[in-house]
Amino acid sequence: MVTTETVTIRVPVGMSKYLKTMDSETELIRNALLLYPYILNQTISHGGAAEILGIRKSELIDIYDKLGYSYLDMTMDELDLELETFRQLKMREAAE
Repeated sequence: MVTTETVTIRVPVGMSKYLKTMDSETELIRNALLLYPYILNQTISHGGAAEILGIRKSELIDIYDKLGYSYLDMTMDELDLELETFRQLKMREAAE
């Protein structure tokens, strides 16, 4: 169980009604989203954010993935190139 505290944040009036009643899953997602800018600017890591939230890093990555925030920041072309390099290395190892 993660120790929590109450903080006050300023939000637009129309937003406040969505923040008053939340189930634990929605609250976790909200808190993960509040931490995301700090991951993005590399103030904290995914692992550090997960620790703050009291979950595993893989769980946090899954949350972000479901929301459309990719863990990997490679383009598909870059990923394809990496995979091709990996395949070539494996083929060389097998040939030796």
